[in-house]
Amino acid sequence: MFGSKQPKQDRKSPLRSAPLLVALPALLFPLLALAQDSDEMQRQYTWAQDVAPVFQEKCQDCHRPNSIAPMPLLTYEQVKPFAPLIRYRVANRVMPPWHINPDVGIQSYSNDRGLSEEQRNMIIAWADQGAPEGDESLAPAPRMFNDALVWRLEDQMGSAPDLVVDSKTYDLPAVSQDKWFRPLTPTGLTEPHWVKAIEIRPKNPESRKVVHHSLAFLLQDEKGATGLPEGVEQQAGPSLFMEWAVGKAGQVFKPDSGKLMLPDSQILWEMHMHANGERVPNVQVEIGVWFYDEAPEHRTLLTMLDARGEHSLDIPPNEIAVTQGTFVLPAPARLENFQPHMHMRGKAMTMEAIYPNGHREVLAFVDNFQWNWQINYIFDADVAPLVPKGTMIVTRAWHDNTKNNPYNPDPEQWVGWGDRTVDEMSHNWVDITYLGQEEYERMVADRNAKQIALQNGSD
Repeated sequence: MFGSKQPKQDRKSPLRSAPLLVALPALLFPLLALAQDSDEMQRQYTWAQDVAPVFQEKCQDCHRPNSIAPMPLLTYEQVKPFAPLIRYRVANRVMPPWHINPDVGIQSYSNDRGLSEEQRNMIIAWADQGAPEGDESLAPAPRMFNDALVWRLEDQMGSAPDLVVDSKTYDLPAVSQDKWFRPLTPTGLTEPHWVKAIEIRPKNPESRKVVHHSLAFLLQDEKGATGLPEGVEQQAGPSLFMEWAVGKAGQVFKPDSGKLMLPDSQILWEMHMHANGERVPNVQVEIGVWFYDEAPEHRTLLTMLDARGEHSLDIPPNEIAVTQGTFVLPAPARLENFQPHMHMRGKAMTMEAIYPNGHREVLAFVDNFQWNWQINYIFDADVAPLVPKGTMIVTRAWHDNTKNNPYNPDPEQWVGWGDRTVDEMSHNWVDITYLGQEEYERMVADRNAKQIALQNGSD
């Protein structure tokens, strides 16, 4: 339906070949990186002219002072000692953190920060050539960074948030096991508001160092709420409003859709914190919300598509476990994103659509999951899957509990579901924008017409 390539599957059991899907990327990517085009290898690259511009665009937001990366990579002197490590991580698609398989599923994302194949091959060749500096005068001007606590979406939205809600503070000791804090704070809203953008951030620099992730659940009375087609109901109890983790700052909804906040609503926080050897008495996060002036056409719901399987999450020692879960869409919909969530044993996840006519399509495939990067892969507007009522979304997950997993703290442990990083999870956060049947048919017709026009233009 969308022209994506799919991995071969065993028709008798789609899970039978699962270990291969995990093992093959780890085995093949170093070989693929080495098998570069001979012309690429022969060309001489330099830091000043070739590598520095890519680092400024893809690396330096994190690799700079007062940010989350372990070392700055702003200058040639800082980069040169790490050239072999950079080569290894780039060749194996560990860095920059963008872990979508480049050959399977949808490849167009609005927040894509991965390297192109040309960029990847260039950095590898430059490292193999001894990482030469080149003519320093030809290097781009250094980037300037603002380290103040700012809303990252403010420039894009054109203003500060319309609503800011702070969590309560938590006193985190210097030495402690992981801590979870679940305070409740009112939004203060007295009338309905439609949300066009959300951002969560640590409230202060100290919190930035210890908050692993934070969830914001929206508690409100949905009785009589609007914006959902017939057959779609908001789940009972708190619904996930937004999640913040390393690698995810905020979300801007497509112009025709958004979330709905109702009067007297509250935010239920879930803050996950890691002690870092220093007491932090005021750990706090906050959420900024931008509102529409007028209500959009459609309502978007953030939905957890569970992949724990029939018998929950049960990962034996020294084994690769494969689980899956299904979700049947109660109405036509547009899928906005793909956000796998696992912990240290997580290795890969797919999101597949099985359409009412029996056709199957892998929509997205993360084959190199990195537990310390919780990345939200947001589909470009012109490729975001449009799926009919009755489509089954299959989320399939692979966990590697063997010694071959470098992040595995103990392959002798039997691992189950749990909040701790050494426990596991297995789900996929998806923003689903529900559509009426007529609207769905119109969107499909419009997209088909655009594809035909593009094809005719290229002929």
